[in-house]
Amino acid sequence: MLRKPFANLISIALALAAAMPPALADGDVEVRSRIITDFKIGSDETRFGPLEFLGGLEMVSPQRLFGSLSSIRFRSDKTDFVGVLDTGHWMTGRIERDPQGRLSGLADVAITPMKNRAGRSFEGKGHMDAEGITLHGGQILVSFEQDHRVDVYPDPGFETSRAIDTIPIPFSERSLRGNRGFETIAIAPVDSALKGGTLIVAERSLDIDGNAYAAVLDGPLKGRLSLAHYGDFDATDGAFLPDGDLLLLERRFNVAEGIGMRIRRIKAADIRPGAVMDGEILLQGDFNYQIDNMEGLDVFAAEDGTTHVVIVSDDNHSILQRNLMLEFRLVASRAGDTALLQK
Repeated sequence: MLRKPFANLISIALALAAAMPPALADGDVEVRSRIITDFKIGSDETRFGPLEFLGGLEMVSPQRLFGSLSSIRFRSDKTDFVGVLDTGHWMTGRIERDPQGRLSGLADVAITPMKNRAGRSFEGKGHMDAEGITLHGGQILVSFEQDHRVDVYPDPGFETSRAIDTIPIPFSERSLRGNRGFETIAIAPVDSALKGGTLIVAERSLDIDGNAYAAVLDGPLKGRLSLAHYGDFDATDGAFLPDGDLLLLERRFNVAEGIGMRIRRIKAADIRPGAVMDGEILLQGDFNYQIDNMEGLDVFAAEDGTTHVVIVSDDNHSILQRNLMLEFRLVASRAGDTALLQK
């Protein structure tokens, strides 16, 4: 017979276990969303340069692994998505919309551990710090930093498969900063100059001129190039537009200025070996806007033919940060029609 103190401890332990969320081995994740209606806090303004704000979500979950979303890609149905967490996990699910077509929540969310080429899973950032993802036919390409590489997974089947290949990157390990590697990986349109080539861009691994490393890994314009790097803004994700231009998401955080984000549009003609990519700033925001640690960006053509841009944040599993998903429509703009939103 158990003594009373031990019996009480067991009762408490069982009660705590019953109150905990379901084990993540099952994969299913409950996500609760709060709808965001304003991008500029306290304002009903929706037009920001060439981007129109359509709505957003602030997301929370009782599951301990939800968060740390580094990159996201939407399927061809513009509803289902695949993302990677920098803790070495896949996140899949679908977005829900209200009758007006605005984001209203996430459904069917699942988080599963990623496997390396040896079939091993690691929770944490040492070996599986996944930062970028792109869909490429029957494959999914994922860029990792710290253990810098681009791994290939089968699609479908990536959730349970080991990485089936690794694509060489044209930079030495010692030239790349441990936590500032290749956060951006994107596939160019097949009818662009890159002919479906794979572009990678480093966050803050810089060359002798202070520009961030970049490369086209395959195709007719395969080779090294770089990205003009300004101040404390670092590239965190990017996606190609149908015309071959690149939308690049950049993030800033420092004590003096706090958080910041911006989106640059880089012309297709400037993405070639030996070039220093630069471009027009389409959108820029700081703590006066509904932003956080913005790390993921994707674009897709909506049913009406317009181009939508979705950006997401990485909360670093911190109670001081938020998981956000914001959606914009890219509208026709004149050269120089930008939104500088810092004040």
